[in-house]
Amino acid sequence: MQAIKETNFTFPGQTGFYRGKVRDVYYFGELMAMVATDRISAFDVILPRAIPDKGRVLNQIAAFNLQATKSLVPNWVISTPDQNVTIGFKCEPFAVEMVVRGYLAGHAWREYKAGKRILCGVPLPEGLRENDKLPHPIITPTTKAHVGHDEDISREDILKRGIVSEADYNTLEKYTFALFEKGTALAAERGLILVDTKYEFGKHNGTIFLIDEVHTPDSSRYFYAEGYEARQKSGEAQKQLSKEFVRQWLIENGFQGKDGQKVPEMTDPIVSSISTRYKELYQHVRGEALPAVDYDQITQRIEQTILNSIKSANLETKKI
Repeated sequence: MQAIKETNFTFPGQTGFYRGKVRDVYYFGELMAMVATDRISAFDVILPRAIPDKGRVLNQIAAFNLQATKSLVPNWVISTPDQNVTIGFKCEPFAVEMVVRGYLAGHAWREYKAGKRILCGVPLPEGLRENDKLPHPIITPTTKAHVGHDEDISREDILKRGIVSEADYNTLEKYTFALFEKGTALAAERGLILVDTKYEFGKHNGTIFLIDEVHTPDSSRYFYAEGYEARQKSGEAQKQLSKEFVRQWLIENGFQGKDGQKVPEMTDPIVSSISTRYKELYQHVRGEALPAVDYDQITQRIEQTILNSIKSANLETKKI
């Protein structure tokens, strides 16, 4: 099984390059080309082996959701010319991530279980159980750390510290709730519950855009709708559709990203099983099988696609 671990292109007119945890980004002035590689991260650590098909699974799910929400919120995408490539506007990102929660799960539950009843400045009612639906969706922002882990922050602290202006933050809140409502409806069509997710925003020419991936299993937590109520009543764990299975495998093998811990061996069967799960995630979220792709000379194909797409995008930008 082949996988795209990294790309190392040099294009005419290229003005910059950034390698993130799972994406390679090429800059061309006000435009950018994002390559969704098959790298995988967990606990803020890039794992040693790439997962075949993972990059295009996430890129295609994100493309679908960005298209489905663009009438609600402007986004950075110009085109998705390849299953692993997205072309769009370069935006100046806000230094916060807008985390929105409809259910008490994950980090929010751990904080609640520890006795906290105020999360990021938002009060939570007494008597909730893990995975209960909240009275209404709440926003629990986090800072975007360049090094280390993101940290919870309240709306009040964001404004007090001048991280985002009040006018811009009001827009981010409005966009976040609108996106979550749409994402919830899209999930319901697939028999899923959108539990929580995160959105990132940036500015381009003074306009706020939705950036990065949207409603993917790496940035969101889903439950299966069928049986949710029965599982809650009986106290059973909910069936999840997310990257949680990767984290669970790591935890079971003694790794949570802490100092001195070693990533367990990623054998061929493990890599293959993770790849299969990502394709299953795609089928559940999109309602169709992941299209086949020819991996022969795939990096050359991606390189040529970016070259052609940036030329085309530059021409279109000049017309505007």
